[in-house]
Amino acid sequence: MAGKFQLSKFLDLDIDDPFFEPLISDYPEDENNIGFVKWFDKKSREGATALVFNDESGMGAFICLKDENEPLVLQHDVIPAVPRKKISTLRLAERYRGQRLGEGAIGLALWNWQKSNQQEIYLTVFEKQDVLIDLIEKFGFKMMGYNENGECVYLKSRKNLDYSDPYKSFPFINPDFETAGYLIVNDIYHDTLFPYSELKNTIQEQVALSVANGISKIYIGSPYNRPHFQIGEPLLVYRRYTNGPGQKTYKSCLTSYCVVTDVIIAKEYNRSLITIEDLLRRISNKSVYDENEIKIKYENEKNLVIIEMLYYGFFGEGHNINHAWLSSNGYFASGVYPTENRASPEQFKALLMEGDVDVSNVIID
Repeated sequence: MAGKFQLSKFLDLDIDDPFFEPLISDYPEDENNIGFVKWFDKKSREGATALVFNDESGMGAFICLKDENEPLVLQHDVIPAVPRKKISTLRLAERYRGQRLGEGAIGLALWNWQKSNQQEIYLTVFEKQDVLIDLIEKFGFKMMGYNENGECVYLKSRKNLDYSDPYKSFPFINPDFETAGYLIVNDIYHDTLFPYSELKNTIQEQVALSVANGISKIYIGSPYNRPHFQIGEPLLVYRRYTNGPGQKTYKSCLTSYCVVTDVIIAKEYNRSLITIEDLLRRISNKSVYDENEIKIKYENEKNLVIIEMLYYGFFGEGHNINHAWLSSNGYFASGVYPTENRASPEQFKALLMEGDVDVSNVIID
């Protein structure tokens, strides 16, 4: 799946594209509704934009977001007006049903909501859209009732986040975490696993796999000791500079932060704890390694650990925190490999602030 999300104008999109046929069918014009065709034309005239994913087969996803501050009228209830984000349209091509493109689409919408500081985000779906419903429920949206068109209204609120699962609370981190870890990723793999970190002078597509569009990530490592990471724990992603001009202490840096969703010990002291078939099934397409590379690691590494995580956020160009700063400010102990270092909640928050992240908009008490 080669492709990426881009912000596109409605005016540049073709409503006659077969991709839009289900939307035209599901939202016809009637006495109470403008219908999808007229809505699309109105958006085009207004110069509106949408997040669009295109690949070699054409359009794969379409997301349109809208700001609102009005009551949500349900069949048997009214939800009071607050500043909220509406996912007014979200469609995935049939060829991506059950794949990670939908996860990436929801992730982008939730990041947009987070940055807006709005209290709620919602969308409406028909009951027949079971795959989409499963996806939004996974990300913490809750069914509030039916609107007057008979659609299910699903809503997520900052005031009622479910921290029992990192997916449900995304993109907000559980404030009760006890410690945070560091994940070390070599530059060439980092820039594919974490494509939004916006480093200069990197080859983002050098490892051309399909992981760039999902927010669930897999790290495969061969540590000397069993890692300390726990499910629900934040991780700071450290991009290790391996090749090129310049001093590594100024080129290697923290770029992103994630939350652990699973830790799999595949091998320990040359003893296999799960089969290669189970390992490949668990990893799916979330790793930067292809199947053959994973098999080689499985056969040859003494220890093999898989960290599953959700990509919660990034510092961005000009805000990444280099090794020199981390060492001089006491975050990396001298002579200790970065993965063995730990960050307290206070240190983790301080690092987010150093990366120009609004901590109060990431960790909500």
